[in-house]
Amino acid sequence: MPAHPPIINVMVKAAEAAAKSLTRDFGEVEQLQVSQKGPSNFVSAADLRAEEILYTSLKKSRPDFAFIMEERGAIAGNTDEKCWHVDPLDGTHNFIHGIPHWCISIGLQEGNEITAGVILDPVKDELFWAAKGAGAFMRHRRLRVSGRHEMHTALFASGSPAFQKGDHKLFWQEAGSIMRNTMGIRRMGSAALDLAYVAAGRFDGYWERGVNSWDVAAGCVIVKEAGGYVSTLDEGEQVFSGKSIVASNPLLHKGLVGLLQENVKAA
Repeated sequence: MPAHPPIINVMVKAAEAAAKSLTRDFGEVEQLQVSQKGPSNFVSAADLRAEEILYTSLKKSRPDFAFIMEERGAIAGNTDEKCWHVDPLDGTHNFIHGIPHWCISIGLQEGNEITAGVILDPVKDELFWAAKGAGAFMRHRRLRVSGRHEMHTALFASGSPAFQKGDHKLFWQEAGSIMRNTMGIRRMGSAALDLAYVAAGRFDGYWERGVNSWDVAAGCVIVKEAGGYVSTLDEGEQVFSGKSIVASNPLLHKGLVGLLQENVKAA
């Protein structure tokens, strides 16, 4: 049974504290569904409460570290070499609609790479974590990416562009290409959990455009430590500072990138 590295203990403690707040709020969402106003304002407040809990806990444990947070943005620390990338509620639209598929994501950047990540799904009680060189785990079970090597047997995940944002035509071209050559795609609504599922072998790969560092930082290191490969759509390596991501097992990565690049050339 692997012991958590100290930095993972810090991250898990913060995530679990925020999870208690979000879980209570999620219990209230069903009651708000029937109201004319709807739950959107309530969920925005829940998101902010969770982010405050995460900020306070992480700041107390590592006061010198910088932050990049979904709601607060960039917060300077005493060192720019170590920075938290925090999403207090990834899967907000699922949360708003009472769909139990959302999570808390925390990634730690040291220099030019992400060295530790925690993704906590409170509803399913699944904790995914990884630290550079220590492997990837769900709780205490070692994670490995899938071993599938033929595209027609593979299942992929993706995220479509938000309303009035991104290139919707290109996304549907990509989705059509992937569906014609594979078992299909899933659009689950949480980038962080998509990456965690790639690490666990549930999905064979995942791609998305228009991602932010807090969406994917934790998932990147978890996939890599589970034996997967992560790049941008043009096969660059600085995923967490870019705007696109492709993650998969190493056997399928070139095939997946190739299908996606064909659509860019045709667009």
